[in-house]
Amino acid sequence: MTVVRRPRPAPVRHRHWPLCRRCSGLALDLGSARTRAFIAGRGMVLDVPTVTFPGWGAVHPIQRGTIVDTPGTARMLERLLGHRMPRTGRPLVVVTSPVLDGPAFRAAARTAVEVLRPRAVLTVPGARAVALAAGADHVRPLLVVDIGAHLTEVVLLADGAVTDARRTALGTADLSDGTPPELITDAVVGMVTAMLRQDRTSLTRAALRRGVLLAGGGALRPDITGGLPDGLNCAVQPVPSPHTAAVRGAAGLLAAAHHHPSADGVL
Repeated sequence: MTVVRRPRPAPVRHRHWPLCRRCSGLALDLGSARTRAFIAGRGMVLDVPTVTFPGWGAVHPIQRGTIVDTPGTARMLERLLGHRMPRTGRPLVVVTSPVLDGPAFRAAARTAVEVLRPRAVLTVPGARAVALAAGADHVRPLLVVDIGAHLTEVVLLADGAVTDARRTALGTADLSDGTPPELITDAVVGMVTAMLRQDRTSLTRAALRRGVLLAGGGALRPDITGGLPDGLNCAVQPVPSPHTAAVRGAAGLLAAAHHHPSADGVL
């Protein structure tokens, strides 16, 4: 008996966005003050205030890095992005999250994003997304300082994973209320100093020798960042376009997930 072996069909490889019409993807950075979105194949499509309008005026559904109104966040996403998503297919969504609000923020974000009918929702710590946007070496320890409008985080990464993190409920928006910028500078120095004192490894010290990576809108404020090199006794380097670094890093993860071999033939 002769056995005829039929050749296996070659796996279908994804094409680069936007040529791949079978797939859609969205990267989201849900900040207390600004919401930023990146749609695969279209680039940045949103950089708007984080606000919703339930009928009695403007409401801020995210405050100090915490989603305080999940239905309101969902309404905001539907209003801003519902009409921008493709009519066919379900998007892969990557959402950045504050490091220290972990499970609560991720759970609320996943619930809110359901309004966009996602195929899957992935979350990534904002500091890791910043490091990805900067093209930083993930093998060596890295300190990321993210100075947002209502929250400032200091995060230690090692091998791409969060090993320590601190935050303070202070940001650039507080400066309009008379808060001196030196207060944010001192808070960052204090958080890094606490890391050094409590670190029983050499990771924090090694990261400081490498220098600190600055992100968030506060990275563009010399009145905040000017005192950091002396206060930390190390180099301080803002990432390119620091206010959008987190969403751009999330977009990089989105592209990596799209081209991962496990995605072939599934989307």
